[in-house]
Amino acid sequence: MSNEPAVRVRVVIHGRVQGVGFRYSCADMADDSAVSGWVRNRPDGTVEAVFEGSRDAVAAAVAWCAHGPAYAAVSGVETSDEQVEGLSGFRIP
Repeated sequence: MSNEPAVRVRVVIHGRVQGVGFRYSCADMADDSAVSGWVRNRPDGTVEAVFEGSRDAVAAAVAWCAHGPAYAAVSGVETSDEQVEGLSGFRIP
């Protein structure tokens, strides 16, 4: 394991991202990548996620969001760096 400090990124994904299995696919990807955080649908039709983990793992999770699962049609991804909270596990609230 690396001594690299963890990072945290909040992501808002735009496009056809609700009703296509985005949250569940995202949770599977995060579990496979050892990324902690959460993902949820927002009332405006976007999906919001927070990823915490190693810089490389979080970057890979953010990159995955640019395409999402097979039936998603992502039109944009907004990211913002945040203070690490020390989350463990990944959930869909």
